[in-house]
Amino acid sequence: MVYPKLRFPQFKDCKGWRVMRLGSIFNFFPTNSFSRDKLDERIGTIKNIHYGDIHTKFSALFDIEKESVPFVSDAFMKKIRENHYCKEGDLIFADASEDLDDIGKAIEIVNLNNEIMVSGLHTLLARPIESYFSIGFLGHLFQSNLMKKQIQKESQGTKVLGISTKRLNDILVIFPSIQEQQAIADCLSSLDKLISEENEQIGRLKDHKKGLMQQLFPKMQ
Repeated sequence: MVYPKLRFPQFKDCKGWRVMRLGSIFNFFPTNSFSRDKLDERIGTIKNIHYGDIHTKFSALFDIEKESVPFVSDAFMKKIRENHYCKEGDLIFADASEDLDDIGKAIEIVNLNNEIMVSGLHTLLARPIESYFSIGFLGHLFQSNLMKKQIQKESQGTKVLGISTKRLNDILVIFPSIQEQQAIADCLSSLDKLISEENEQIGRLKDHKKGLMQQLFPKMQ
């Protein structure tokens, strides 16, 4: 497989890329503070992103058809307004973490499949003000050291670290043209798919080995 030559330059070497403060190109929207006991894993109308799932299981490019997302329990539905709803292209940040590497961890919503979803406990919901970004680019960008190091510097706390919208607004976002963004997103997503396929193959080989060992070394009766 041949991949195009890709660039993630530093700020001192960003010819052809734009550098803008996050607060000038994103708006933040309301989130909720529903804890796990206010969510339903089985049924519901509105799905809810919990910050713990950002840390532990959701992909950087969030596709609702590929993820298991709990619902807001019916008893709490009346607290949700339409301006809380997520849209494709949104970023959702986890605003709290005990681990410096995970503070401000973000997912980009790339597919909602016409479902309703909201951003929940310890999350920040950011939406581009204009069409600066190609779908699928931001999820990769905010995994880069270029962005993570800035967020880490803006975090506060000791045992539990936090990041606020005010501090996120001050970080610098660097991005190329829409066409180059799409090329970057396509390349990195292809690599993610290949890694996933290889991991599945490794899992099958491990299961095969385990089965062989059980046959070769039977348990003592």
